[in-house]
Amino acid sequence: MNSAIWVVNPPRPETEVLAQALSLPPAIARVLVNRKILTEEAARAFLFGDIAALYDPYMMKGMDRAVARIEEAVAKGEKILVFGDYDVDGVLSTVMLMKALTSIGAKVEYFIPERLTDGYGIKDEHVEIPVQKGAGLVISVDCGIKAVEFTARAKEKGIDVIITDHHRSGETLPDAVAVLNPVLADSGYPDRSLAGVGVAFKLIQALLEKSGKAAGLPHYMKLVSIGTVADVAELKGENRVFVKHGLKGLRNVSNMGLRSLIEACGLGNRKISEGDIGFRIGPRINAAGRMGMTDLAVRLFFSESPEESQALVRKLDDLNAQRQKTEEKIFNDACERIEERGLDKKYKCLVLGSPDWHRGVIGIVASKLKDRFNRPVILFVYENGKAHGSGRSIPEVPLIDFLEDCRHLFLSYGGHKLAVGCTLPTERMAAFKEALNPLAEARISEDNLTRKIKIDGPLEFAAVDDRFLETFALLSPFGVGNPKPLFIAENVEVISEPQVLQRKHLKFLARQNGRVLEALGWDKAEWRHVVRRGSRINLAFSLMMSEYLGVQKVSLSIEDLKV
Repeated sequence: MNSAIWVVNPPRPETEVLAQALSLPPAIARVLVNRKILTEEAARAFLFGDIAALYDPYMMKGMDRAVARIEEAVAKGEKILVFGDYDVDGVLSTVMLMKALTSIGAKVEYFIPERLTDGYGIKDEHVEIPVQKGAGLVISVDCGIKAVEFTARAKEKGIDVIITDHHRSGETLPDAVAVLNPVLADSGYPDRSLAGVGVAFKLIQALLEKSGKAAGLPHYMKLVSIGTVADVAELKGENRVFVKHGLKGLRNVSNMGLRSLIEACGLGNRKISEGDIGFRIGPRINAAGRMGMTDLAVRLFFSESPEESQALVRKLDDLNAQRQKTEEKIFNDACERIEERGLDKKYKCLVLGSPDWHRGVIGIVASKLKDRFNRPVILFVYENGKAHGSGRSIPEVPLIDFLEDCRHLFLSYGGHKLAVGCTLPTERMAAFKEALNPLAEARISEDNLTRKIKIDGPLEFAAVDDRFLETFALLSPFGVGNPKPLFIAENVEVISEPQVLQRKHLKFLARQNGRVLEALGWDKAEWRHVVRRGSRINLAFSLMMSEYLGVQKVSLSIEDLKV
């Protein structure tokens, strides 16, 4: 068992105040306080906030100019080109904006670069695409914040550009009609954590409200919820409203392609959770872009034929299965290299590369390696004299800052605190490592690299009653910024011999003061060597709800245990 430090949040006086003001179980009030929700007003907004809580889209700098230019294009019958990205966030932003523009009478087409041939973002040479398509206006979604040269060349050819993005900008902003990006220091927008779909939604909100079609806005939240969860955006503020209401909407879907996808994921007859998006729906959409066939995913959302929808979903399923196999192979290869060479003992940031890896999946593998070795990881694929990298980081280490300090080595780079991408000539890889390693050594402490389990507080088994579970449900959706609450239970007795499920999970019955609950350790089969019937243990756990034949069952999902 890997040792981890349990960090239990101390009780605070606001907990009792919130518990009394909103009639909450103390353990739930404590979770809210741990999430820095300290007042009755903030707690009500968090637990019960609805669409009425969304901000005015015109608070975002440039929104008025963007809307006016789009209205002008519609009035003139001018073609609009939506320029998207190949991940879930980019694909769904493209689909949403295409549908919204069409609904207000625009002539619209789209273009998404292929990950494996074009790479990320808008390149200078892409200016030929709107020229060929006869478009007078380009609107970027989930990309474009660094497209300075493209925007200038488009302008020379009489083509205007509107940029919607949520990534960090370079030193110079593109000279566009409007740049909609809440991350910009002068954006004026109160919520900086929107994903690309969130920024696209704000533009759609402004357009539909202006054209008297605001009643259609809730339909877009279904796709916004999928894109927001898949892009691992913080589930606070507007993102929380998007996902909460989008998940409700996914119970009743009219879009044929999305309905086929939901059914293929085995979710047709049940309530869909943020976990279902993250582990079932999102990866299938993402597989198209990762394996170099993005167009399949876009076509799915415009399909009006059951046969075509089902055929596209089967293809996405196949691509996802290929992606999983490729990913597993790279993960095992990378782990072997790290462990054989003791790289995790030598370096605080792991950098590995290979000409044999697949560019489309190295980001997912970097994320898994980051979890395993608890440090930032950047993986590279070497192709045609270039090293294409994708990195993931732990919460304590803003990886984009390291890339900023090495920017003189890159042909291109971008991203945010926890996820980055970059390209550089292969011959500069040695120089990159030489520059990066001292930065990591100086800025990453040993404490950062120690796995910590942050626990919200104690929870007795007996306290988990119907009222508690009803209130607990109000805390969802869970994700970045609002992690699933972790509780601690002490002096728990294991009353059944632990069973290994599917050779990787562990299951047993746990009893505390007479109350028995089923406990599951996901990917924790190795615990069978230390946990026995009759063992006394302390548990760090979250709660898991399932429904069978109309009966709700609660189980413990074990994060860690101490015998």
